Amino acid sequence: MILEVLGALILGLAFAGAALHRLPHRLPARLLVLATGLAGALFGALVTHSALGAGGPLPALLGAAAVSAASLSLLLRPDRGLRRGSSATTA
Repeated sequence: MILEVLGALILGLAFAGAALHRLPHRLPARLLVLATGLAGALFGALVTHSALGAGGPLPALLGAAAVSAASLSLLLRPDRGLRRGSSATTA
């Protein structure tokens, strides 16, 4: 159980760090992104461990990665550089 928690924390930090590195202009404050990655990973590991029982650390880590990525994706803001005109052209 301790290894699952530590693994989930590392995964959450890794996902948050990767998001901050790749998309810094589309994310809010750094502290919020790190907290969301950690909380999502811990929650995902908890839910997966509760649903599947003690089936080893791999399923819990997969659940942690999925929930962490999903919760981080909710923080993304639209990209301002890809705006298109409001009038549609017809051919």
